[in-house]
Amino acid sequence: MAGRLMEAGHQVAVWNRTARKARPLVDRGATLAATPAQAAAEADLVVTMLATPEAVQEVVLGKAGAAEGLRSGSTLVEMSTIGPEGVHALRSKLTPEVSMLDAPVLGSVAQAEAGELKVFVGGEEADVERARPVLVAFGTVRRLGPLGAGASMKIVANSTLLAMMTGLGEALTLADSLGLDQDQVLDILAESAMGVPVRSKRRYIESGRYPPNFKLALAAKDGSLVQRAAEAAGLKLRVAGAAAAWMAEADRSGLGDLDYSAVIAQIRGTKANP
Repeated sequence: MAGRLMEAGHQVAVWNRTARKARPLVDRGATLAATPAQAAAEADLVVTMLATPEAVQEVVLGKAGAAEGLRSGSTLVEMSTIGPEGVHALRSKLTPEVSMLDAPVLGSVAQAEAGELKVFVGGEEADVERARPVLVAFGTVRRLGPLGAGASMKIVANSTLLAMMTGLGEALTLADSLGLDQDQVLDILAESAMGVPVRSKRRYIESGRYPPNFKLALAAKDGSLVQRAAEAAGLKLRVAGAAAAWMAEADRSGLGDLDYSAVIAQIRGTKANP
């Protein structure tokens, strides 16, 4: 995503918790910052994309965090998947002179590289329009409402991904127990309402290899965010709860660094390899 900004002609300063991951961007012309605060110091727009709400808090609000470098009139664009609760908690710690948008994305590595992500934005309309010329480098930008709306839409979208993938795992497990041929089952399901995950993950299922596109550990985190949002609203979402439980179990079993579709192997009791 940082590469997309550079290709669009923007000046980019980068910082990563794992320093070596920033090196290819520096080789392409980005400025390497020693701290998040330094990365933010000269920026009109500061983008965070991190794994968990805790990581966002640390990088933005911790020692030498991005908040220390944010200038009056600059905008923090929080693009991680941390849920609306995490977004509002972060906003409450920033000064009023700094604007904030939440803008998580839907899509994976291929879409990020091609600039074809769906960008779900929450925030004041004027702030969104000011940031839009930058955000369009990532893909299609859609304002969904006030601050927190983007984060809310992302967990709604991800709740369907988790339900479909765990549902596929359970369907295949049932088929196993009934003695059905896997190829025939996948052929039939590929033409059903389950077709999208079947077609996209079939080669993983057939090979038993699940190289990460969207890591299972992140899917497990997203499942917990869905549950937290539901509980805050006084809702009992049984399907979402079951999907989150399967993802958490697979993560505890050591599949966290594999693709989230490795939950299928967890459900079926089969081997999952990188």
